[in-house]
Amino acid sequence: MPDLPDQRPPEEARRDEDFYPTGQPEAIRALLRREAGRLSPPGPIWEPAVGDGALAREMEAAGFTVLCSDLCYRGWPSTELRSFYEYSEARAPVIITNPPFCEINARDGRGNWLRHLLRLSGWDYCAMLLSWDWPAARANGLGALLDEHTFTCAYLMRWKLDFTGAGSPPQRNAWFVWDRRDPRSWSDPSLPFPSFQRLDRHDDDRQAHLFDGDWGAG
Repeated sequence: MPDLPDQRPPEEARRDEDFYPTGQPEAIRALLRREAGRLSPPGPIWEPAVGDGALAREMEAAGFTVLCSDLCYRGWPSTELRSFYEYSEARAPVIITNPPFCEINARDGRGNWLRHLLRLSGWDYCAMLLSWDWPAARANGLGALLDEHTFTCAYLMRWKLDFTGAGSPPQRNAWFVWDRRDPRSWSDPSLPFPSFQRLDRHDDDRQAHLFDGDWGAG
């Protein structure tokens, strides 16, 4: 009997510019609460893929000034219309974003978003919301790039984010943090390994202001 062809489900068509906003505020609230020690006192944050402002709105509510840019305008005020790749210097020392996955994954983006980030001057801290298994990909040089520029910390979110509104999110996500003041490595024995921590939805999603006394260190 001849071999049957591989049976694979059809791939869903991706949205224009890979626009999948972070519509559930728990994700960014949890990060801000756990990383308050690194992010205090609150200063400016650059959101270079601001979209409709899903992340920027929560960061402003937490007391930050958010500088926003994107490739196209999706309704968030004061969006600077400019491609991330056109910048040679970060607009703020802190970058927090949910980048277009097609620009940072190994298969399509070849890690280009991360490559450009690492070339930018003017930033110390960057947190990016990505799929949990993103760093496992090694194709097209992404594995080597992560070996050389290992993230400082990963926060696994122990709940699923629904980016499409379809009610059945297929993957788990994590915040990956690069802190140039706290370098880590998988291969350099002189540096510690990256830190892996978890975020629980109902433990960490309480909205708070960075100046409030109950914000603990990250």
